[in-house]
Amino acid sequence: MAVLQQELTLGEAADQLARALPGHRVEILQGRLTVTPPPDGSHALALTKLGRAFDRAGLVEAGYEWVQGVGLWLPTSPEDFAIPDFSVVDPDFRDAHVTKNYYAPNVFRMVVEVTSSNWSDDLGPKVECYAQAGLPVYLIADRKHDEVVLYEDPADGKYPDPVRFKRGQTLPVPESVGVALDLSVDTLLDGDD
Repeated sequence: MAVLQQELTLGEAADQLARALPGHRVEILQGRLTVTPPPDGSHALALTKLGRAFDRAGLVEAGYEWVQGVGLWLPTSPEDFAIPDFSVVDPDFRDAHVTKNYYAPNVFRMVVEVTSSNWSDDLGPKVECYAQAGLPVYLIADRKHDEVVLYEDPADGKYPDPVRFKRGQTLPVPESVGVALDLSVDTLLDGDD
């Protein structure tokens, strides 16, 4: 008996994977399907403490919001999208809905990724995709290399060379994000104070 197979689009395959792997983050970057495992405790705690820091800095009073795990439509390929760990967004970001659960990049002021086992996606394709999308600030807590990497102000679809921060240092959040805030590298890497 012959078995008929239906070919799936990349978007359909991503939807099926997301349903089959609860808790995993499924993204399409540069036309390539990627799957990230659920965060470990240090990863989750770093994001929680990051949110608290933005709350203390008065992000909402400055006219912005922070969110975790909100889809970002990417203009790099028709089906490309990412789901950053943490984002600072305009308060009306939901009005910039593009498709499914993805929002236009123009409402994102900053995205943050805390690396997991697929750290190379955060340090490679996402740098390119986020620059091409015009995201003003991209911050990576690079646990693989034990540093925090800051990209900002893309021009012509590329970020200039990043600024790197080591343990024991603090990094100032760029003014374009909308609040004055210094972040601890150690907290971003480990979730510890």
